[in-house]
Amino acid sequence: MGSKNKLKRFKENQTFKNVIQPSREQLEKDAFELKGHWHQKYFGNDRPIVLELGCGKGEYTLHLATQNPDKNFIGIDIKGARFWRGAKTALEENRENIAFVRAQIELIDTLFADGEVSEIWITFPDPQIKFKRSKHRLTHPAFLNRYQKILQDQGSVHLKTDSAFLHGYTLGLMHDPAYHLLYAHHDIYNNPHAPQSAVAIQTFYEKMFLEQNIPITYLQFQFN
Repeated sequence: MGSKNKLKRFKENQTFKNVIQPSREQLEKDAFELKGHWHQKYFGNDRPIVLELGCGKGEYTLHLATQNPDKNFIGIDIKGARFWRGAKTALEENRENIAFVRAQIELIDTLFADGEVSEIWITFPDPQIKFKRSKHRLTHPAFLNRYQKILQDQGSVHLKTDSAFLHGYTLGLMHDPAYHLLYAHHDIYNNPHAPQSAVAIQTFYEKMFLEQNIPITYLQFQFN
């Protein structure tokens, strides 16, 4: 994507009512006005809030929101030029149960209050295979501790990825009694018992992986 196109998208995002772009300074000061008030001040209802972390173009967020009109969905990514497409489509389709936030995921507990979120989806993140990058994995325990804070009791985390490495790494963490594994499979599209929520949606890149015969893995867990 050219720099002019990126700039155009950044400017357009500023006009979208469904895009929220807090400054890092604001979040680090824990001064984000919607924290603890998403239901009242943004969505205007008390429906469950579901997050997609590293939402990219927002395809998964859009599909989830379309299939679940009884829930609110928030896509989070630091690259606003990417989710511009998802935000624009949501406005064009008058989807009131979608928002996008431009922020670093390591600051997620400054975006949401304790127990404010019901579910978290992590879809096709960078597996950060090199050991020195391991702390950046979105299922690293440091991130999981933040997720636990903002999730309500019995709230769950979903990981869907083409990376057998990340699936295996996260599955290994589940031996810790702090976590409760609900479901895991290394090839969900070749499993007739896969949860419908895990197989009902395929993004552009996911279809590409499947065409290359790359298995898609999925797991879901809660915190004890």
